[in-house]
Amino acid sequence: MKVAIYVRVSTSEQNPEKQKDELLEFCKNKKYDVFKIYSDIISGSKSSRPSLNEMMQDAYNKKFDAVLIWKLDRLGRSLQHLVDIVNKFKLWDVGLICKTQDIDTTTPNGKLIFHIFAAVAEFERELISERTKLGLKKAKNVGKRGKDKGKRRKSGYYNRWLNKG
Repeated sequence: MKVAIYVRVSTSEQNPEKQKDELLEFCKNKKYDVFKIYSDIISGSKSSRPSLNEMMQDAYNKKFDAVLIWKLDRLGRSLQHLVDIVNKFKLWDVGLICKTQDIDTTTPNGKLIFHIFAAVAEFERELISERTKLGLKKAKNVGKRGKDKGKRRKSGYYNRWLNKG
């Protein structure tokens, strides 16, 4: 089977090499041919990513049989985005194999497990967002400042100049 490998990290301080190395070893053990390794350094919440977009185009052009990823959250954290990707893969006869979560969408069991893990990934992201919002609200209630939601703070110099005029 010919596979594409997709790896992603969120920040430039992180390194995708561990993912690449383990996925290449997995391919070697399964005797998969690696078509190409696609790598992004960008948040998983972004639905448009340069290497992901390139991989999707190559999947559409049937350049490989399956996509191999480390974990579902490397592909995306939104359930809708993950389901959209997998549905496109299904339409194009491309499977999704997730090494650490033992998912292979070419099997009925793998399809079920994928949908369960995708829902959990989205749930986790919403919990983090909810906790962050509660933390900011609590900080505001005790008089601490958070982000100004797009408003630019005026400098002390600017305020002194404004008061003189």
